Amino acid sequence: MLVGPCPGGSALPLEPGPGEGCADADAVPLLLPPPDEGPAVGLSSDPSPPEPHPVRATALSSTTATARNARTPHLRRFSCRPRVWSRHHPHGKHQEDDIRRTAAWRWLPPLLAVLLGLWGLERAGADGRGGMWRDESVTWQVAHRQLGSIWELLGQVDAVHGLYYLLMHAVFQVWDGGGPATGGLWALRLPSVAATALAAAGVAAVAHRLAGERAALCSGVAYAVLPPVQMYAQEGRSYALVAAAVVWATYLMLRERWVAYAAVLLLGCWLHEFAVLALLAHGVSAWRSRGWRWSAAVVVVLLLPLAVVSARQAEQQLGWLGRPGWQDWAAYGVVAVAVLLLARGAAVPRELVRVAVPLALLPPGLLMAVSLVHPWYVDRYVLYALAGLALLAGTRLAAARGWRPWPLVAALLVPFGWWSVWLRTPESRKDDVLAVAAAVRERARPGDPVLFMPSRRREWLLSSPELYGTLRDLALARTPAASHSLQGTELPTEEIWTRLVDAPRVVALLDPAGQPLDPYPREAVKRQTLASHFDLCSVDEVRGARIALYAQPGRCP
Repeated sequence: MLVGPCPGGSALPLEPGPGEGCADADAVPLLLPPPDEGPAVGLSSDPSPPEPHPVRATALSSTTATARNARTPHLRRFSCRPRVWSRHHPHGKHQEDDIRRTAAWRWLPPLLAVLLGLWGLERAGADGRGGMWRDESVTWQVAHRQLGSIWELLGQVDAVHGLYYLLMHAVFQVWDGGGPATGGLWALRLPSVAATALAAAGVAAVAHRLAGERAALCSGVAYAVLPPVQMYAQEGRSYALVAAAVVWATYLMLRERWVAYAAVLLLGCWLHEFAVLALLAHGVSAWRSRGWRWSAAVVVVLLLPLAVVSARQAEQQLGWLGRPGWQDWAAYGVVAVAVLLLARGAAVPRELVRVAVPLALLPPGLLMAVSLVHPWYVDRYVLYALAGLALLAGTRLAAARGWRPWPLVAALLVPFGWWSVWLRTPESRKDDVLAVAAAVRERARPGDPVLFMPSRRREWLLSSPELYGTLRDLALARTPAASHSLQGTELPTEEIWTRLVDAPRVVALLDPAGQPLDPYPREAVKRQTLASHFDLCSVDEVRGARIALYAQPGRCP
């Protein structure tokens, strides 16, 4: 029985509200001090509460969310009527009861992410053949090299993806599916599917800590269904893994598990160093915590070796990028407006706002600002920022009552559904290296000379070694593995010209019409020699590529 002081200091029963009628055997006694001893705080009679922890007082505290969701009784008045408060009443549940009650929904966000990830995983086209674009082809061919060869490559280029290549090398040692043209696309993409499921579970865990069970379910589901999240859940690149690391680092920050926080965030940064921007987003909430400051220092110091190496490779790695265009700024503006609108009002706890808004806006905003000087911005580099948007959207939806928000949700599901279907087609990516290889296989004869224009398009055939090995690469000087590079090195311009004019016919692989032409001397001599010494016999358009057949004058088939 709960008892409280009546006037004069005598013990009287406390009005519990709806718990009347429960068994006396389950009553829990609680003695409160008389009025002249000050208000009770928990079970303590000390009238002055302890000094709040600097982190717990901001976004790292779950006190507000716990009070909101634990459904504890509100003490409105004292009553002298005997009432009993039972632990079997919903307002008095034990923690074990809460765990059993919430265990089922905890599986829904990661399960949904897995189902969406496995749906159309091969991105098959109308012919039933799976699709793979050139960045995934780089993962495939690099991760299949020997460990020593991978290490030598990272000293020259692509160090930013080095840890991911090593992880995929380990995956392919266990199972590679027999090649990308067979079941290899599953081996290539399943790690990203698993990482997206882990990230969805992490978003739910963050929301549960800051806003309760209903917000956790809605936020985890919202993250899983976001089309960009679905897109990179089905790519053989590191971005889904980085997002999972950042999301769980956010959760560990809230738990103040600083050693684990530093380790998980450092893992994300070594998978892609732009994950370090999440450290700045976390700092908005946690900068007063000594644990966070030490963790941030450790992450920065241990990331420095990768930063130094990748800075030397930046021009070669990111030289193809331009400054953010108006489409990038418009997309960021739309997201920023949505984030700020969702963060308004009392429906979203302030603790969650302090975590979600910086995570959603700071990493992409800072990278776009830096890209005005050094063009480094690509939206997938900060994919993890969508976790902040999902936290706000899910919490807002969980707090909604009545039917009003559901027409908007239904309206959004229509374009999201169309977008999701489109993402599972080869047309959703810039090119399709497997379609290019199939087209070359139909048009080329064994021993035919092949020319890549520009040379980096050699990647279109490197992941199909059974085809590439039957052709004669006219411009190649050293293979990618031998030259410790991604696409190999090419001959001097004079030797390329000599080999080219002696060839009776050439299969040329080119970018789509209208793409900028590389100004390098090797690329110029290829174009000029084909125009002056060959007839163009045919041109076939393939997704993101052109396959042109050239022959000596009068020798077109």
